Amino acid sequence: MKQNRREFLIKTGCALSMTALATQMRHFGLVSAYAQKADDAKTEPGFVPSDYRALVCVFMSGGNDGNNVVIPNHSDGTLSNYGVYSAARNTQGLAIPQANLLPITVPRMGNLTYGLHPALGPQTPATNIVNNGIHELWAAGKMAIVTNVGTLTAPMTRAQYQNGSVAKPFQLFSHSDQVSQYQGGRSDVESLTGWGGRISDLRTLPDNPSGLVPMITSISGAQLFTSGQTTLPLAIANAGTSLAGVLNPQGYNATAASQARLAAFNSLRGIDLSSSVVAAASHVTDSAMQANAALQTFNEVTVTFPTTSIGLQLKQVARLIKTRTSLGVNRQIFYVQLGGFDTHNGQIATQNTLLVQLSQAMRAFYDEMLAQGIADKVTQFTMADFSRTFNPAGTGTGVVGTDHAWANHHFVVGGGITASDFYGVNTTNGTPFPTLTMNGPDDADSGSTARGRWIPTTSIEQYAATLSRWYGLPDANLVNVFPKIANFPNTNLGFMQPPAP
Repeated sequence: MKQNRREFLIKTGCALSMTALATQMRHFGLVSAYAQKADDAKTEPGFVPSDYRALVCVFMSGGNDGNNVVIPNHSDGTLSNYGVYSAARNTQGLAIPQANLLPITVPRMGNLTYGLHPALGPQTPATNIVNNGIHELWAAGKMAIVTNVGTLTAPMTRAQYQNGSVAKPFQLFSHSDQVSQYQGGRSDVESLTGWGGRISDLRTLPDNPSGLVPMITSISGAQLFTSGQTTLPLAIANAGTSLAGVLNPQGYNATAASQARLAAFNSLRGIDLSSSVVAAASHVTDSAMQANAALQTFNEVTVTFPTTSIGLQLKQVARLIKTRTSLGVNRQIFYVQLGGFDTHNGQIATQNTLLVQLSQAMRAFYDEMLAQGIADKVTQFTMADFSRTFNPAGTGTGVVGTDHAWANHHFVVGGGITASDFYGVNTTNGTPFPTLTMNGPDDADSGSTARGRWIPTTSIEQYAATLSRWYGLPDANLVNVFPKIANFPNTNLGFMQPPAP
């Protein structure tokens, strides 16, 4: 049966599994303008990228309980020692025994000892486990912890929170809204773009003028974090799919008829380019096919990754990084995600399982970057919806959990960190680690309703701006990426080494 031109294009176009290069096809006009600017930029002076840099966002979806991830491991009489932690959580069965903690010495805390969750260290070899973890990266000086981070419209004290003199984040404690604010990089209104996408808007032309793939890639589907105004994000499958297949056109084979159909499709894509819609669609497909050709001979990673979801996602990121030269990219941003952290009950077992997966995958990724010789050029960092209440929810084995809270602690892993230490804006006790006292000076709530929801002292803007500056975002462009950055006086928390000139 004969097909008209439109039917042929529709059917053939639908056969292309070029997922993310069509993620923002609703922005046809912008994509067309982006393509023209990219072509122009190749002939303009001054667009010479410097050293390779990559940011890898590891999102802990559901809201990880930071109170059981970074724990005081000392007994010096302070309001934030192990005894205070244990008293608040042990009765209901949520405290981790002190003997099980993985110790770290923290210079900024007067060299006091803190403990990491035992899931973050080596594990007994088993299926999907590569028997290492991120804990030992602390002693190696390759992991920092940014404490008491959260969504804020401006710096806020307990009194200001309770009297309403400073605006609270939009829909505080709501999963979807707090995810949006972490990924969007502002907390006063709902964001339509993400801070990763906005960096890509600004830096694609100067840093990746000849890139065959977008600057920003998700291995976990379409995400606000990757969305920009002109950015065309890539969204591909995890390492369960070979890189040679993630952008491979589907529905074609080596037969003469199939090859004739492919040739006709390629010819038709060069017609009617005066239409911005057709031109944009043609540019997207051209980019995908060029990238697909470059990916056919990708070099496999050498480190063994766990075969968990997060392990396969980070393995695919590592593959793309290893293929960076063939893809013509000098700066990249990636997004991966691990879900299941909404632990209203059954937290002990659930969080342990998830943190083992997270730690094993992040460590394998670090080791692979070390093997590639670029461990100091690639930085992994965690984000989550929020932390969880210090006061547990429920009692009994398999029942106890926690509820939605606010400030959290985040890991930054890579050879580009300044040193293994706690970073962030000081709380009321003069350190970046909160006072672990319900109804205390760092608790948002008071009286009988107080459950230990720590008020953040470090905003997502300050956390992200520090990472962005290391990545290469000029100070002058911080406000373009983080519209409310002027509300926060310190935009460099010091946990990343200064970028090379």
